[in-house]
Amino acid sequence: MKENELNSKAEFVTRDGQVIDGEYIRWVNDIKSRLKSAQAKAAVMVNSALIEFYWWLGQNIVVKKREHKWGDSVVKQLSLDLRAAFPDQKGLSYTNLKYAARVYLFYSKGLEFGHQVGDQIQMPEILGYIPWRHHIEIISNCRTLEEAYFYIKRIVDGNWSRNRLTSALKSKLYAREGSAVTNFKDILPTAQGQMAQEILKDPYSFDFLTIREEYHEKELEDALVRDITRFLLELGNGFAFVGRQMELRMPDGKAYFPDLVFYHIRMKCYIVVELKVVDFVPEFAGKLNFYVTAADKLLRGEGDNPSIGLLICKSKDRTTVEWSLEGVDRPLGVATYELEHIVDRVLEDSGTEYGYVRRRNYE
Repeated sequence: MKENELNSKAEFVTRDGQVIDGEYIRWVNDIKSRLKSAQAKAAVMVNSALIEFYWWLGQNIVVKKREHKWGDSVVKQLSLDLRAAFPDQKGLSYTNLKYAARVYLFYSKGLEFGHQVGDQIQMPEILGYIPWRHHIEIISNCRTLEEAYFYIKRIVDGNWSRNRLTSALKSKLYAREGSAVTNFKDILPTAQGQMAQEILKDPYSFDFLTIREEYHEKELEDALVRDITRFLLELGNGFAFVGRQMELRMPDGKAYFPDLVFYHIRMKCYIVVELKVVDFVPEFAGKLNFYVTAADKLLRGEGDNPSIGLLICKSKDRTTVEWSLEGVDRPLGVATYELEHIVDRVLEDSGTEYGYVRRRNYE
């Protein structure tokens, strides 16, 4: 290629010639947030009153049983009496009354000081923001109040459905979030570095994918993009998809293609994601650093924070990653993923039909 035919500057090239910038993404997200907030306000008021009733009822059950040394039979009788008085009212079963007592006992631990009015312990206001069935899932799966409030905050911030909560509990999101190896504390201001650390996980759960046993990076990337909605849910709140394999064309005519580019609403920054179906090696950090530099120079707009790089690989050695990130001047993080394979197997009893066996592969 002749020198005069080369571009005079580096640029990201898309098919329509336009890259969606952070300002547009923030604007659309603000509209969505305001609409969701308006829809949720009325529902929250009704829900809060119901949760306060269950809190009061659970507290009364606990106190009365303790004072009068009553057994569980009194709760069964209470359920019968309430259902007779309110035949159309749901939530008065023996099982649900037991849950009311359990919810009260779980959340009231350590609340005596600052939450007590007379002989009554007041319910923390935030508990009224989430549905009753969510509380049952939380107390049934969380061991500590810290873990419970971790999920409560995310339910409130992300308007999680019960299915979303169940999935997060099953995948042990509390243990995974903030566990990626990064250099954020050395590169980013303290507040931004802490927030950036919190939004990354390790490992990422790709269990929602179906993929053959022997897969390549492109196949993994294809599968994630095909199910981008589930992938965004796994990444977490605030991620907006910008592009895949966006062509980074350099002045010398060479082109590079970062796997995936996102914009994070709360962080106000671009996040470049590279996928590797092999173990981490130090060379990966150098290429990711190059892509993050490109995002800073070509995509980052006024008001945006420094771009971040995230490498998701098959496995990693922590020391190797830490040494690879030392001296790197861009904020980078490295995490792993878990995946369930779909594996073909001949059914021996028929000899002609094929079935599928799900096998969990912790990679």
